[in-house]
Amino acid sequence: MISADLTIILPEIVLSLFAMAALLVAVYTGKDKLAPVLLWATAAVFLALALWIGTTGSGLRLGFGGMFVDDGFARFAKVTILTAAAAVLLMSEGYMARRGLLRFEYPLLVALAVVGMMVMVSAGDLMALYMGLELQSLALYVIASLRRESPKSTEAGLKYFVLGALSSGLLLYGASLIYGYAGTTTFIGIVRTATEGEMSLGLLIGLVLLISGLAFKVSAVPFHMWTPDVYEGAPTPVTAFFATAPKVAAMALLARVLHDAFGGAVGQWQQVIALIAVLSMFWGSIAAIGQRDIKRLMAYSSIAHMGYALMGLAAGTLLGVQAMLIYMAIYVAMNVGTFAFILSMERDGQPVTDIRALNMYARQAPGKALAVLVLMFSLAGVPPLVGFFGKLYVLRAAYEGGLVWLALAGMIASVIGAYYYLRIVYYMYFGEEREDGLDGGRSPVLWGFLMASAVVMVVGVVNLFGIEGAAQAAAATLVR
Repeated sequence: MISADLTIILPEIVLSLFAMAALLVAVYTGKDKLAPVLLWATAAVFLALALWIGTTGSGLRLGFGGMFVDDGFARFAKVTILTAAAAVLLMSEGYMARRGLLRFEYPLLVALAVVGMMVMVSAGDLMALYMGLELQSLALYVIASLRRESPKSTEAGLKYFVLGALSSGLLLYGASLIYGYAGTTTFIGIVRTATEGEMSLGLLIGLVLLISGLAFKVSAVPFHMWTPDVYEGAPTPVTAFFATAPKVAAMALLARVLHDAFGGAVGQWQQVIALIAVLSMFWGSIAAIGQRDIKRLMAYSSIAHMGYALMGLAAGTLLGVQAMLIYMAIYVAMNVGTFAFILSMERDGQPVTDIRALNMYARQAPGKALAVLVLMFSLAGVPPLVGFFGKLYVLRAAYEGGLVWLALAGMIASVIGAYYYLRIVYYMYFGEEREDGLDGGRSPVLWGFLMASAVVMVVGVVNLFGIEGAAQAAAATLVR
């Protein structure tokens, strides 16, 4: 029995053993001298696991009495998480090395955070959910404050930790109420109790508290207050990591909880998710307008984008989950390219985050400016780029799910949000010329990720690289 269970969690075991073995090797040998090797090795392990999970898994498998679920939905999310984490690690080497931040702990903490994310998306029990969530969170708290000599970085880590502890308390209190009223911690057992018309008030309050704790992890309004400060204070590669893999993991976990544990009570949680979605879309779009720091701007952008993803989830249908998965995959691809460019924004070897430094950047680097234009248009949802189709899917899911008002709100918020993306394009092509512009930023790795992401936004309109079919198959294993 235990051998069958261990087979199901083999990818997580492999990644955990790699992280622990690499930690011991680094501690007893060259420590930070091994950091570049560890970074590349960790990225290679991520990509190998993504390939393994994406090509070998099939069907539905339950481990440890239903506490761990290996299905198409979990595999889709894991491949996205692992690919995003590998891309961010590869992009970050030059930036971290030049600033003395490339310590051996960095890739290993990212690896342990990814283990937590993989457990999160496969959680079939409230205890497994919490274990995965805390493993991810504890690693993220540390890397947020990796730049110890910076007050902003220290503040980012502390603020993230304090508010994260609050969200964990909400989540645990909600989980305890659910256990008390359902009599079990497994999602299979909870779904028998949580059905339309028979759901007790205590169970409903527990669900709302659980959603609140998970909404913090996706930085959805009104649990978003940590996002701008942490994005600004953390080292930029860490910000890029926060903006990609953890968002996918938390959104997938939220979808699993809602459909696996409370799938029979869609009407009870649909209104809560819809409210959080509309608040996130509008607050993220409006608050970003006045931002001058590009990292804070991307923080509010992520809040808005999580609102769009939650719009798909609010539909409570198979199409809604499929739309959410498609949207998150596209969101990750757009953010990888955008942060590759942000990492290359330097002047005299120092990072620059003021968007006004991009004035007339198109004259200096026309190719990179064109790639950024494509990414900004895609983030804004301008047709016919891939970002437009991501928004189209979630809007269609909301409309067909009977949430016409939410779809209309999403379209209005999208128009508002287009302003701050187009403002960056305006600065690059029509801004005032400045003597203190940006350096060339000739990192081939960053240039490659930026161009690859921009090309994906254009070429992907043909068939979305098959993501549509994969997301549909993944959603079908969750919404049964």
